[in-house]
Amino acid sequence: MKVRVAREVLAEAVGWVARGLPTRPSAPVLAGMVVDAEDGQVTFSGFDYESSAQVSVPAEVADSGRVLVSGRLLSDICRSMPGDSVDISGEASRVEVSSGSSRFMLHSLPLDQYPSLPELPRASGVIAGDVLARAVAQVVSAAGRDDTLPVFTGIRLEIRGTTISLLATDRYRLAVRTFPWEPVDPSIDINALVPAKLLSDVAKAMAGHELTLALGSTGTGDGLMGFEAGGRRATSRLIDGEFPKVRNLIPAESAITTTVTVDTAALIEAVKRVALVAERSAPVRLMFADGVATLDAGNGEEAQASEAVEVTLTGDPVVTGFNAGYLLDGLASLGAPIAHFAFGQPTRPANLTGLRSPDEAPSTDSAYILMPMRLPTAVGG
Repeated sequence: MKVRVAREVLAEAVGWVARGLPTRPSAPVLAGMVVDAEDGQVTFSGFDYESSAQVSVPAEVADSGRVLVSGRLLSDICRSMPGDSVDISGEASRVEVSSGSSRFMLHSLPLDQYPSLPELPRASGVIAGDVLARAVAQVVSAAGRDDTLPVFTGIRLEIRGTTISLLATDRYRLAVRTFPWEPVDPSIDINALVPAKLLSDVAKAMAGHELTLALGSTGTGDGLMGFEAGGRRATSRLIDGEFPKVRNLIPAESAITTTVTVDTAALIEAVKRVALVAERSAPVRLMFADGVATLDAGNGEEAQASEAVEVTLTGDPVVTGFNAGYLLDGLASLGAPIAHFAFGQPTRPANLTGLRSPDEAPSTDSAYILMPMRLPTAVGG
């Protein structure tokens, strides 16, 4: 094999595949990346039996061939190369990667021990990649990160005809986003639980292209979801488990007693400052009254902080408390200049949505539900 590829194109392609490779593979070959050169392009592939990633980029192919090398090492090398192009050449036992005066010699891994990538399931429909990327970005922060509770580490896709809803929760907050797509079968009605990290990486990489979603199953009968756009393919085994029934956490319109609108950027900065003195497990206290949100943190003999932000309040005053990190995640996910809070009882979850203008009605297509935290009996000692 002998190929030449533009360095930036190569580094981006190899880096994307490498991000999905396991850090502690069950077999050494699963840390490898397949490099396959032929017909004016080079294809990079990775697979660990749970997820796969594959990307093809244009290349000057002098000799076709196929090798398997350490994926993360190849990614690090390609990213650090000094020239505008990178040459990759090799055979069964050794692979040389060079650019300018830099030369790296890598040992190849046994291709015959590498598993075949799963076939992409039959297409279920298409969606604009930037639409999916925005939606995933709005919900992914609410997904759990505890691998001992795998159901919470996923994003649930509820596909109902021409709409898709994404839901994510770590039991302390809930994010929901609904958007349209074009299904092959308009009567489709299916749920899928996809690993949040993989879905986030795929959505970012495929933004800017029309993206094909494909739902099917593996050869062993497990659920499989595939993605294809812009010369990239990815698959993921679906998470097996029952996603909690969380939609009842969204406050009903009839239960709303107070709404608050506030400048998103101003509130983010205020929360960041006040949270500097809050212990990790302690809430930031928020009192909404008389056109002002008063934020407090710290109590007793520890450091304390207080700040006020102007708001527009409709309804009864509210005193509540939220985890600062969860509140900041929700505000950052809005992508809108105005944050809108909807409250029922102070001890019940609050719904946070974004508005583009003060007179805009809150959208029913998105929600970020924050569970309030128990407040200390006194703030400020």
